[in-house]
Amino acid sequence: MKRVFSLLEKTWLGAPIQFTWQKTSGNYLAITGADHTVKIFDRHGQKRSEINLSGDQMSFLLWSKIGSFLAVGTVKGNLLIYNRQTSRKIPVLGKHTKRITCGCWNAENLLALGGEDKMITVSNQEGDTIRQTSVRSEPSNMQFSMIKTDERTSATQSTISVVVGKKTLFLFNLNEPDNPVDLEFQQCYGNIVCYSWYGDGYIMIGFTSGIFVVISTYIREIGQEIFQAHDHKDSLTSIAVSQTLNKAATCGDNCIKIHDLAELKDMYAIINLDDENKGLGTLSWTDDGQLLALSTQRGSLHVFLTKLPVLGDACSTRIAYLTSLLEVTVANPVEGQLPIIVSVDVEPNFVAVGIYHLAVGMNNRAWFYVLGENGVTKLKDVEYLGTVASVCLHSDYAAALFEGKVQLHLIESKILDAQEERETRLFPAVDDKCRILCHALTGDFLIYGTDTGVIQYFYVEDWQFVDDYRHPVSVKKIFPDPNGTRLVFIDEKSDGFVYCPVNGTTYEIPDFSPTIKGVLWENWPMDKGVFVAYDDDKVYTYVFHKGTIQGSKVILAGGTKIPFSHKPLLLYNGELTCQTQSGKINNIYLGTHSFLHSLKNVGPNELRQMLAQTLMLKRFADAWEICRILNDHAAWNELAGACLRHMEVDFAIRVYRKIGNVGMVMSLEGIKGIEEYNLLAGHLAMFTKDFSLAEDLYLASSCPVAALEMRRDLLHWDSALQLAKRLAPDQIPFISKEYAVQLEVMGDYVNALAHYEKGITGDNKEHDEVCLAGVAQMSIRMGDIRRGVNQALRHPSRVLKRDCGAILENMKQFSEAAQLYEKGLYYDKAASVYIRCKNWAKVGELLPHVSSPKIHLQYAKAKEADGRYKEAVVAYENAKQWNSVIRIYLDHLNSPEKAVSIVRETQSLDGAKMVARFFLQLGDYGSAIQFLVMSKCNNEAFTLAQQHNKMEIYADIIGSEDTTNEDYQSIALYFEGEKQHFQAGKFFLLCGQYSRALKHFLKCSSSEDNVAIEMAIETVGQAKDEVLTSQLIDHLMGETDGMPKDAKYLFRLYMALKKYQEAARTAIIIAREEQSAGKYRNAHDVLFSMYAELKSQKIKIPSEMAANLMILHSYVLVKIHVKNGDHMKGARMLIRVANNISKFPSHIVPILTSTVIECHRAGLKNSAFSFAAMLMRPEYRNKIDAKYKRKIEAMVRRPDTSETEEATTPCPFCDFLLPEYELLCPGCKNNIPYCIATGRHMLKDDWTVCPHCDFPALYSEFEIMLNTASTCPMCSEKLNSAQLKKVSDCTQYLRTEVEQ
Repeated sequence: MKRVFSLLEKTWLGAPIQFTWQKTSGNYLAITGADHTVKIFDRHGQKRSEINLSGDQMSFLLWSKIGSFLAVGTVKGNLLIYNRQTSRKIPVLGKHTKRITCGCWNAENLLALGGEDKMITVSNQEGDTIRQTSVRSEPSNMQFSMIKTDERTSATQSTISVVVGKKTLFLFNLNEPDNPVDLEFQQCYGNIVCYSWYGDGYIMIGFTSGIFVVISTYIREIGQEIFQAHDHKDSLTSIAVSQTLNKAATCGDNCIKIHDLAELKDMYAIINLDDENKGLGTLSWTDDGQLLALSTQRGSLHVFLTKLPVLGDACSTRIAYLTSLLEVTVANPVEGQLPIIVSVDVEPNFVAVGIYHLAVGMNNRAWFYVLGENGVTKLKDVEYLGTVASVCLHSDYAAALFEGKVQLHLIESKILDAQEERETRLFPAVDDKCRILCHALTGDFLIYGTDTGVIQYFYVEDWQFVDDYRHPVSVKKIFPDPNGTRLVFIDEKSDGFVYCPVNGTTYEIPDFSPTIKGVLWENWPMDKGVFVAYDDDKVYTYVFHKGTIQGSKVILAGGTKIPFSHKPLLLYNGELTCQTQSGKINNIYLGTHSFLHSLKNVGPNELRQMLAQTLMLKRFADAWEICRILNDHAAWNELAGACLRHMEVDFAIRVYRKIGNVGMVMSLEGIKGIEEYNLLAGHLAMFTKDFSLAEDLYLASSCPVAALEMRRDLLHWDSALQLAKRLAPDQIPFISKEYAVQLEVMGDYVNALAHYEKGITGDNKEHDEVCLAGVAQMSIRMGDIRRGVNQALRHPSRVLKRDCGAILENMKQFSEAAQLYEKGLYYDKAASVYIRCKNWAKVGELLPHVSSPKIHLQYAKAKEADGRYKEAVVAYENAKQWNSVIRIYLDHLNSPEKAVSIVRETQSLDGAKMVARFFLQLGDYGSAIQFLVMSKCNNEAFTLAQQHNKMEIYADIIGSEDTTNEDYQSIALYFEGEKQHFQAGKFFLLCGQYSRALKHFLKCSSSEDNVAIEMAIETVGQAKDEVLTSQLIDHLMGETDGMPKDAKYLFRLYMALKKYQEAARTAIIIAREEQSAGKYRNAHDVLFSMYAELKSQKIKIPSEMAANLMILHSYVLVKIHVKNGDHMKGARMLIRVANNISKFPSHIVPILTSTVIECHRAGLKNSAFSFAAMLMRPEYRNKIDAKYKRKIEAMVRRPDTSETEEATTPCPFCDFLLPEYELLCPGCKNNIPYCIATGRHMLKDDWTVCPHCDFPALYSEFEIMLNTASTCPMCSEKLNSAQLKKVSDCTQYLRTEVEQ
């Protein structure tokens, strides 16, 4: 609550003052103090009059409730009644004998007074005493009121209430003067300070202790406290009740507290007056409750504004509103401009704001102010021809409505180009007999509505009317949007409509409350079409949907409650700026715009509600954001559907693309260029599945055939035929055909036949064939078989013959069905139907063309029954019934060899059993066993083999089959019993009984020895049992029978046991034995296989093995090079072999002889001489081949020591240059890998490997070798030069695999 003014007259200070408001209007305030004068102030604190009462000091004054009478009482008991209108004074001397202390007026202008003489007098406005009565003690605080009774006899205020002796409340009824009522209160409350009547006979009483109580004067409740509150801690000095505001105020302890009478417990407001140190005095409201006055003990007076007229206006986003009785605030909350406070000269009845101006006024006058950048300047005041109801401003013009007319005039007439006639104009014209009830002004138009229901648009720029709309009843209020292109109006029936002057259409506003006070359009430029309608309690959000596929319409989006006495002024982006009674503005967010708040931590259900709001408000960007958070397919589809309904094609494409609906994206891309509204809307209505609407839109468009196309696509044939008659008669046959197809599917054959017949054009061959086929099928279905069959036979389609055949077959018309199948070349079906009617001759004719095994089988069975076995067997073969074929060959045709070949081919179990049975009857037990095994009858086969001593046959057969351990065991036991150790061992091994298997293998006779030892090794290898291993080793070493076995078996044993170190040692021994025996290739292969095995197991290779393999390989290479005529390479290899001649004891002389010859051929004369000299030793000389002996002797006698020098190449480890056939590097002491093609050491940049054995070779040399050879010299695997790949990084091959 705002303090309006305070009065501190010097003459009053130091003593309490008395005051009273003028009744009813409350425009004046009379105050008197210790200076014998009554000063009269207006409601703004300006002194208007002063009455000097010299002589008696005044003790009491009071304005009358009706009229302008002021009663003034003096300390001597005299009375003066002053009439302000006539300025007449009526003095009444001796009304009381002592000081008049209290009094009151009633509505009939009776004046009751009380004085220190303990008397109460009642006088009229002339001062004549009508009644009087005495009281026990001094009266004070006298009031007129009505006591609460069961029935009201009159509405006159006939009860006087007065405080007597500050303790009791005395009620005196003028109608019953003999029955006064005395009310006493608790002592602890203290003295009665004041009291006030309110409501239906209630009295609120304040006590000095700070307590106030409420009592009822109803005779049954009298004396009961209805409410009590301790408002002030120390003291309470006054109470005032405003019936208008429904509020009560109490004062004390330097503060005023205000309660709501409807809910006394609630505190409405507290006003603190800390500067009043002497305490507070009396409180008083004006009758309208607008002002509250308070006197103080030190003689000052304060006036507070409790309720302002809610006056305000808006233009675009600028608002003006009353903030005090003489103060208007202009603000632009959207653009963030600082509020401008304008002090005005009068207390206005209306306020209007424009883009640059403010207007305030009352009665028939308006004051205009310019809202400049440097502040506010008063422009002018204008007098109109009648009392102004409202004023509208825009940039240059103002329009005032008064007494059914509107005056449009320039605000500032200094505008240079204004012609005189355009300065002002009065509406309506003189000859127009109507009253204007409402008006509005936009940037371009003056718009007004009349009592005859006409809405006129006056275009200010052209100074002429441009549009009018005639409504059936009068138009009460109009509210244009910021551009004036849409208008909401309310008629006298309180119905609301949206009017679009562009096309002159109106749309009724749904659910429009009859209590609506006003409408505000959304000022946010992106939200065109949104407006709110408000009444006292609620704001309703509406959206005008223009250009949807259903046309334009208004929808109610939702409602929002508004706080008490809030008047909406401005709507901007869902935020409603409201004016309050206290002169402030308050912002409220509309419930329909909750999505504008933060979307964080919002649940999915709330998000879906928000999505619905955004779609109603066409806020698609916000809807996109909500869908993104929801990430729900249904939500995206809802958004897309809304875009289609509002014809937002581009946004719909964006949504469908997001959810991956390719079909919709492509469909929309295809139509987005269409500019015609009806055609585009028709397509979109079809996409939203509103087909009736789509049809109406298509028919209204420039392309009505689209409606026909849609109905055809939807298979709505009835509608399509109706449309075709109007739009495209040439399409009727084609639609009839489609319709007939659907009717046929539904089983409506009568109508299908009729439509097929209608569909025949006579000039479209392909289409007519379909129709004729339909006629044929429908004729058959309808029972006209002859017509249908003839039609089908004439028709070129095979498929038709098949379909008609199927229908006839279902109808049991087999001969016709078979005839059609045969004509249609459906031989299987034809044969099947002929079989059903037992026409075997026809079946036989068709059989070569029949592929169905079933038909062949049926035919075969029939022929077999007739005893025609050869035909039956052919048919069974065609039917793939092999068991039946075998049966007939064995039982009827006596061709066992054919039966056997079929069993072998087909692996038929039943067939094998039949053949086995056949051979058993013939006594061919071997064959019987074989076929029993084939038919998985192992037990029978075993028994048969046992009975007829054919176990070897059984064993051979079963060894090649997938057989169980039990079968193997039974065979093994049989052989064990027969003392056939090898066979017993073999089958014990197969069933996993290793110790028994080994026992039998070791018992085998010497004739089976080699194979038995091999099997024993395999047994031990699988068993991995040390006892069995040592048993076998003992046998191989000869410890059991004194006959050591070949070392190769020991090697194989170690390999089987994966004991590679022992195997390696054994391999070296075997190789040595082979070498000694002169079997160098065998020795080479043993070492190579061992080498490869160790390498695969990642075990280091013994250096002795590696060295032996290298020397043996060098020997192998000699033959290859000499054969190829490369004597140098042969000589070099022979030198390496000759240097290790001790490893070739069987062929020392031949090798040395070859070395001498090859060295001589290669020009290595010195080497030839040295080896020739070696041959001349006595132990070798006589063994030299006679062919060469003389040549060698001559070589020794005449030595030639010339020698071709050996080329040097770098070591792959350290790049040291060494002779190319040298394998030990003097630089890094590494053994260098050797080339398997030449025997030379390897080179880094010429490296390859054999893809089979992974041994290295010089790429260039190996390639040359493979031109003449086709195998690898190391592993003897097939190889060609294309398989070789050059190795760029040979590091992995340089890692040593050989023990150093």
